[in-house]
Amino acid sequence: MSLGDEHGARGEDGGYGGTGQTRTRLPDGAGDAYGGARRGGRSSSRSLVTVVGVVVLLIAAIAFANRGDGGSGSDDAGDGGKAGSAPTTASGEQPVKTKAGGVPTGYAHNDQGAQSAAANYATALGSDSMFITAQRHEILQTIADPGALDRLRSGFDADYSAALLAKIGLTKDGDAPSGSTFVNRTLPVGTKVTSSSTDTATVEVWCNSLFGLTGESSTKPVTSGWFTVTVKLNWAEDDWKVLETSQKTGPTPVNGDDPVSGSDEIGKAVEEFGGFTYAR
Repeated sequence: MSLGDEHGARGEDGGYGGTGQTRTRLPDGAGDAYGGARRGGRSSSRSLVTVVGVVVLLIAAIAFANRGDGGSGSDDAGDGGKAGSAPTTASGEQPVKTKAGGVPTGYAHNDQGAQSAAANYATALGSDSMFITAQRHEILQTIADPGALDRLRSGFDADYSAALLAKIGLTKDGDAPSGSTFVNRTLPVGTKVTSSSTDTATVEVWCNSLFGLTGESSTKPVTSGWFTVTVKLNWAEDDWKVLETSQKTGPTPVNGDDPVSGSDEIGKAVEEFGGFTYAR
């Protein structure tokens, strides 16, 4: 399924894209989700499991700190942590140094470069900038394969309609109403290449997401979701470019016991905490 087919706003699973129709997850009721809500109490058995888990983690940490023959371990770190690294360990490759349309560009012509590109492109496509026409066009101009650009642009433009923006609670220009902050962030957790050749690559990007509107009167509070984006890339114009993408829900972890933050705290965090350039 191509980006032109699976494009649009956040879907029911917290991601972006749809199947020809835009899907937006809305709350069941208009209650004040920011009114100091807290998660309910957990059972004593859950508490016991949590305590046991903490003890296990502490034991594992102590064992890790004391393992080996007393050496500093500098030999393993000398090559950027590549030798014996887990699949999710940072590779040590040089991150990209350029940006176009606010999106990192200039990736290595290899699998690691494709993974870096897929992660950064998923972040751009899952950002609040996609709801503003000029910024959306700039993003697509930057990341799309030249042969797919027109199709992707027309598809996204159709999805990000005035009706959709109004349903989400935004103005016709894609702005949040006065006193609110629109939150739409995609946060890659990890990447993997499922197939590749010299000039093509298919990369899966496991993502967490934030989506909603802050504000005491908001009926669409900021929620999180988990999904995996599959990005098909082509090497063109000396960089990796998007041909198409698809999405599926999960893997989704169990929610923790952290208390829900208030609207002001969420809005302030979104404004103060910047994003990252992802490098595999």
